[in-house]
Amino acid sequence: MSKSGPVVAIVDDDPRVLESLEDLLESAGYVPRSFSSAGSLLISGLSGVDVLITDIGLPGTDGFELRGLVKTVRPDLPVFLITGRHETADQGRAQGISGFFRKPFDAQALLAAVNDALFD
Repeated sequence: MSKSGPVVAIVDDDPRVLESLEDLLESAGYVPRSFSSAGSLLISGLSGVDVLITDIGLPGTDGFELRGLVKTVRPDLPVFLITGRHETADQGRAQGISGFFRKPFDAQALLAAVNDALFD
């Protein structure tokens, strides 16, 4: 498969979320790369990744820790956090996240944020 658009890495331990985000991103012309853990993304590497969307509540390395690790290697990489937990929203904004979305999130708002991060 050849790359036809910007690559968006998705990290979530819920396969249903991964599948729905893959479908959403593909329908908008992005190339999704899905990972079930932060470790699997880090092993694969960040080369060619244009945007990262990660769940906060991951086993092992959580989304905040992943963002910190990614920012040391790719400080300009847009990182969006998603979560089902309401109490983490302020912490996400305080850490300078590109965007923060609570599950269930508005698909069009997420696409618009990804597009803005890539093309503004």
